[in-house]
Amino acid sequence: MPEATEPVLAFPCEFPIKVMGKTQPGFAQAMVDVVQRHAPDYDASTLEMRSSREGNYLSLTFTVNAASREQLDGLYRELCDHPMVSMVL
Repeated sequence: MPEATEPVLAFPCEFPIKVMGKTQPGFAQAMVDVVQRHAPDYDASTLEMRSSREGNYLSLTFTVNAASREQLDGLYRELCDHPMVSMVL
């Protein structure tokens, strides 16, 4: 009988999420809105932004206080399904 594996994450925890998309007006605010729907205590002043070398893409890093796996799954699903998003890590 296989042994039960320990969960990789212990909740609650701080969890970084990187979102990448084309540089366009409203991208960062739209992503903040999505994150705050799933993590209402997220402080937008902690958002880290980095432009690509040529400025065509923008990378956003959100560090959220994750309460559960379900919360993170919902957040990842909504971010991945958003039309402005190219990639979520």
